[in-house]
Amino acid sequence: MQTQFTDYHQQGRVLLHIARAAIAHALKVTVSADESVDLSAQWLQQAGATFITLTQDERLRGCVGSLQAYQPLIENVRNNAVSAALHDTRFLPVTIDELESISIEVSLLSALQPIWFASEAEALRQLRPGMDGIMLEYGIYRSTFLPQVWDSLSQPREFLAQLKVKAGLYADFWDDNLKLSRYTVQKWCEADFIKEQNHG
Repeated sequence: MQTQFTDYHQQGRVLLHIARAAIAHALKVTVSADESVDLSAQWLQQAGATFITLTQDERLRGCVGSLQAYQPLIENVRNNAVSAALHDTRFLPVTIDELESISIEVSLLSALQPIWFASEAEALRQLRPGMDGIMLEYGIYRSTFLPQVWDSLSQPREFLAQLKVKAGLYADFWDDNLKLSRYTVQKWCEADFIKEQNHG
């Protein structure tokens, strides 16, 4: 995560602007340029992995992301924002009429770190509620939960069980070949910036 290149608060404002502008562009809506946003900034050109989460009336409206940094951060945010709005198969595509009521959250991921364990009990003991995003891999099965999911699945056992279900496995499935990796995120939500403006 490239926090050394810019102020944390400003970094979030820029990434949220990029995400909203990308969705608007995909919907053929004109967005006024923010002259304070430098899209050529070096930190935006470095590889980054993000998840873009869309909510509407505090309900999930789309979420798509990348677990590994394989393209410039600016492109990753744009691509994931458009995918979350238009290509998350769990939802109908976001419409122009919905655009103003959608709230965007950008999560910037750290590098994945493998978790080593010899049993499910040992794996559960290593999970850090509220801190870890977790990626699960087992053969063709794969899933992830962002750290934000701990807000609704606060117990490690429940968190891991639902992660397995999301991957297409049974909640009580276990195999010694199952792999887990952890990551952390920096996240920014439009709603927080709006609250800040209202109290400014």
